[in-house]
Amino acid sequence: MKYAVVIEKTPSNYSAFVPDLPGCVATGDSIAEVESEISAAIRFHLDGLRDDGLPIPAASCQVHYVDTAA
Repeated sequence: MKYAVVIEKTPSNYSAFVPDLPGCVATGDSIAEVESEISAAIRFHLDGLRDDGLPIPAASCQVHYVDTAA
């Protein structure tokens, strides 16, 4: 299953979160690092849901880029 991930640049690093998995977040010093960290965080998050007998949320978010150039 693929989940949408939002990566944001902050003043000191990069942060990432998964809209379909509330509380699933990660940080890193580079985009490559935060991508690796959020992948691990997703696996950890899903394992925790399974261990607790909770349902795995379906990936439902969609990502689109909107061109604002006139």
